[in-house]
Amino acid sequence: MYLFVALGGALGSLLRYFLSNNIKSGGNFPISTFIINVIGSFLIALIAFYAEKNKLDSRLVIFMKVGFCGGFTTFSTFAFEIFNLENNGNFLNSIFYAVLSIVFSLIAIDFARFLILERV
Repeated sequence: MYLFVALGGALGSLLRYFLSNNIKSGGNFPISTFIINVIGSFLIALIAFYAEKNKLDSRLVIFMKVGFCGGFTTFSTFAFEIFNLENNGNFLNSIFYAVLSIVFSLIAIDFARFLILERV
């Protein structure tokens, strides 16, 4: 199982690094981390709901959820960017970023649930 986590994590980290370098910054708003975390929330939910519904092999689920999504999403970066925004006097932007990230990630999870579990 550790090998599946490591391989998935490597792929997720590479994709995160690629996107971080290719998504243009939104000024005082860390748009690349925002996009990556919303996509990651959607993917982990999509994988979880699909795996539950279709009884996927546990190695594939570990590879995707723990490995790929764990390597792809960036909670520590998210937290540090909030700190940096606050530290640089962008207190309102830090709140906006934190709230918007959480709200959009929850919307993405609900959308994944709808796609897998409720769509006829």
